[in-house]
Amino acid sequence: MEANTYAHLKVRLAATPCTWLVTGVAGFIGSNLLETLLRLDQRVVGLDNFSTGHRRNLCEVEALVSPRQWAKFQFIEGDIRTLEHCRSAMLFREPQRKGAAVDVYPVDFVLHQAALGSVPRSLEDPISTHSVNISGFLNMLVAARDAQVKTFVYAASSSTYGDYPGLPKVEENIGKPLSPYAVTKYANELYADVFARCYGVHAVGLRYFNVFGPRQDPNGAYAAVIPRWIAALLRRETVYINGDGETSRDFCYVANAVQANLLAAASESQQGDSQVYNIAVGDRTTLSTLFQLLRDGLGPYGIAADTEPVHRAFRAGDVRHSQADIGKAKRLLGYRPTHRIRDGLAEAMHWYVQMHQALDV
Repeated sequence: MEANTYAHLKVRLAATPCTWLVTGVAGFIGSNLLETLLRLDQRVVGLDNFSTGHRRNLCEVEALVSPRQWAKFQFIEGDIRTLEHCRSAMLFREPQRKGAAVDVYPVDFVLHQAALGSVPRSLEDPISTHSVNISGFLNMLVAARDAQVKTFVYAASSSTYGDYPGLPKVEENIGKPLSPYAVTKYANELYADVFARCYGVHAVGLRYFNVFGPRQDPNGAYAAVIPRWIAALLRRETVYINGDGETSRDFCYVANAVQANLLAAASESQQGDSQVYNIAVGDRTTLSTLFQLLRDGLGPYGIAADTEPVHRAFRAGDVRHSQADIGKAKRLLGYRPTHRIRDGLAEAMHWYVQMHQALDV
């Protein structure tokens, strides 16, 4: 498949706009999807209940696109645990102009990002994690089925690999889940496959590997490692590494995840009714190396030049190493990650610093 599949897709979408539903639109990945889609002049319905997303993310997107593009965004404050909210999000209604009829567009593609993430959160509150990630997911599948959307793309997770020891991770080989969160994400894949077989829903799961980038929340008990460590370094607080620092992850910049979502939704060359793809870069970065990269990246800001981390016990539910085989996504979707970890950090660091300054004022 051609290396510029994504470029061709963006040209095609800009020429023939479609209607998209992004759940979790006020969140990290959801707001990045919204920005990209609006820049391509697509119509977008966004659904969010602000349980983990933020209104500031939507305001930031509004400031980055034109008023004409922003007018193509319809926001619904709602909860995926309520089926009626999911159903109402399957239609885009044009803003009413005086004396004109309201045009209504059915949703073509669903990009389902809404979820309660975090392994530690699921260990502390498995009931809420189940309610959002399984019951809410099922509501979205039912609403998408009844609306006859073209493709239902959903955020799957590398946590599904569980205790399977092999590296790199290949889609067909998974182990036993290590947390309630991992159970819910695996259940999503099972439900998507059943809906494909029983109802003909074209469902595509994207197993994200440690996505990072702008608009990722640096605060809260369950913040991801990159924004949490950057915030600690900027505040000159201690950075804690769980374990010996040799734990490794395949860190994936958010632009790669956005590309994968659009390709998964609108690609004309997918095989089969239900597919799952690894979305990552195919690298492994240890936590010790990550700390060094963050410390070096903050050097130009006069921060963290001689800071050292503090090690503590390994965290329950964490896997030791994670690395993706992205061959399937390359072959069937034309996925080509544009950012490795250094590229992503270089592009995102200014945003992290600005967000720290804004939130700490």
